[in-house]
Amino acid sequence: MKTLKKLPILLALLIFVACNQKEEKQNSSEAVQTETTKETFKFGTWITSNKEKTNEFYEAEFKKYKAGGIDEVLINTGTDPKELARLTPIAKAAGLNVHAWIMAMNRPGDTVALKHPEWYIVSRDGKSCFDTRPYVDYYQWLCPTRKESRNHVLGLVEGLAKVDDVESVHLDYIRFPDIFLPIGLLPKYNLVQDTEMAEFDFCYCDECVNAFEKIHHKNPRDSKNTAIDMEWKNFRLNAIRSVVNDAYKIVHDNNKILTAAVFPYPEMADHMVRQRWDKWDIDEVYPMIYHGFYNEEIDWIGYATKQCVTDVESENIGINTGVYMPDFKSVEELKQAIMYAKDNGAKGVTFFDAPTLTDEYLEVIKETKALINK
Repeated sequence: MKTLKKLPILLALLIFVACNQKEEKQNSSEAVQTETTKETFKFGTWITSNKEKTNEFYEAEFKKYKAGGIDEVLINTGTDPKELARLTPIAKAAGLNVHAWIMAMNRPGDTVALKHPEWYIVSRDGKSCFDTRPYVDYYQWLCPTRKESRNHVLGLVEGLAKVDDVESVHLDYIRFPDIFLPIGLLPKYNLVQDTEMAEFDFCYCDECVNAFEKIHHKNPRDSKNTAIDMEWKNFRLNAIRSVVNDAYKIVHDNNKILTAAVFPYPEMADHMVRQRWDKWDIDEVYPMIYHGFYNEEIDWIGYATKQCVTDVESENIGINTGVYMPDFKSVEELKQAIMYAKDNGAKGVTFFDAPTLTDEYLEVIKETKALINK
């Protein structure tokens, strides 16, 4: 009887010990997870290479970035695999990861594409990007629907993906031209954009129109208000998505990941540039949350970051907040921006662009990184 009386006490003791062990394991796991999060929060910068600069120049540059808290460089080599192969070992030796940054659908000065005028997108008012460029002269956009133009872009992606030790191929301009400019840029072009203006509305080339008609049995050129034609809008969103998804397969077949510079949060990107990146096959995105472009204050960086994170929380897409350095008035503002991004779920912050990273800015990046990883 005494033994039986002790059983409930022993059972309670065993449950108490088991619960304590479970709680300790959970706390330990959470601590490891928190530490991992701290370790993986990363800082990057976009940089355009110059073939005339020596290896020694880049050795010094990359060491400077690393010493200033930078973890990765996103390098635009003009889609030249040889130049990328030259710079990647130098960056890796300095402790930096390398991403191959490519201007995707916007291909200014592309010598191959320029031999094929039919590859270029056409505006609603019938003008081709081949010779009539919206906003700026370097806007020379290729059609994402036409087989030859999209395969040209995918071939460039594959060439970069084959370079050893590159972390990702990083797609930029993977969209249509701006149907709406950021509000802060409108005065620069002396524009008021209250509606979708024909000269900035793409693509109405024969290839796009015929492909759309085959599916939906109507011609978008005949529409009285294309802005509310959801099938036509989705057709163009899906044309970009198709290029991205094919790039994803190519890049992963070469044991790399796919990343992209995108417009702030998916709904905004959809509205402004026909880009719905939350529906893509992609590993990480670098939303360009350039607060000054939108006449916003520093805390908008946190708001937009949270929107991005929330919109892809079930998609396992990493968010790296992109910031535009000329819009910051002080190192304190930059520090605030970094913390807004981190506190709202970003896995990193990337700075546009490398030449704007003064010694003063690099110092505050380094200090903030130490604080985050404390």
